[in-house]
Amino acid sequence: MATWKSRGLRGSTLEELINRTNERYLEDKLALIQKIPTPITPINIDKQTRHITLAYFDQKSTVDYIGAVQGIPVCFDAKECAFSTFSLENIHPHQVTFMENFEEQDGIAFFLIYFTKLNEYCYLPFRHLKKFWDRANSGGRKSFRRDELDERFIIPAREAAVMVPYLELLKLDLEDRSKES
Repeated sequence: MATWKSRGLRGSTLEELINRTNERYLEDKLALIQKIPTPITPINIDKQTRHITLAYFDQKSTVDYIGAVQGIPVCFDAKECAFSTFSLENIHPHQVTFMENFEEQDGIAFFLIYFTKLNEYCYLPFRHLKKFWDRANSGGRKSFRRDELDERFIIPAREAAVMVPYLELLKLDLEDRSKES
């Protein structure tokens, strides 16, 4: 059983931006995306602030978000990276398995990665992540560099009504998939 500490909230800023983006997409009737809560069992609660300070994960989570975009099932996970190299240790085998199974059912799986040092967001299609994953599992590097990513899927950070405009990149992902098949 894994233990939760405040370090686990590193991605909360990114998730808040994605949540706001998803609210906007819902208002505009473009998508219905739900945040999937990670089930935890609280162990210690600060009586003054009523915040959980120690907890155990009840079970392995799959992805952070799941829903539909104009009839297309989507699931994705949000990750933050402080450097220009992303360690694959931040992605768990059960997440990869879930996303593989999701795509086998004609869904679209991807990651939204925020490179904090570079102030850039990246839409990482699952099939691109899978190449890095397979490389690591066959003895290669256990990470990927920002410069290995397809530039078309990079979004510079910006202030806008849609904080992390990933639907534009989902459309690009779908176009690439239709060309590949």
